[in-house]
Amino acid sequence: TPDQRMTGLMHRKDMPQHEGMLFVFEQPTQQCFWMKNTLIPLAAAFVADDGTIVNIAEMKPQSLDSHCSEKPVRYVLEMNTGWFARKGLKPGAKLAGPPFR
Repeated sequence: TPDQRMTGLMHRKDMPQHEGMLFVFEQPTQQCFWMKNTLIPLAAAFVADDGTIVNIAEMKPQSLDSHCSEKPVRYVLEMNTGWFARKGLKPGAKLAGPPFR
């Protein structure tokens, strides 16, 4: 829901290592995220409709810095900081499964 999307992962003190949050938007547009009221460091992968990672941003807790997709995307996957690097996932890598087509 829009309210869930707006709250995101704010106010959490921790998150299990292999869990995250997938943000799904109605249509591809440039997406920008910031970390106000977010207590844990996160990485955001901006993902195209076909599952291709467009870019990844490592984000610092409680920051108002804006982190944006380099092109219009419908999906943003937030995980603990460093998760994408540990998995060897970089821009150009493809995520599989629903909802990517």
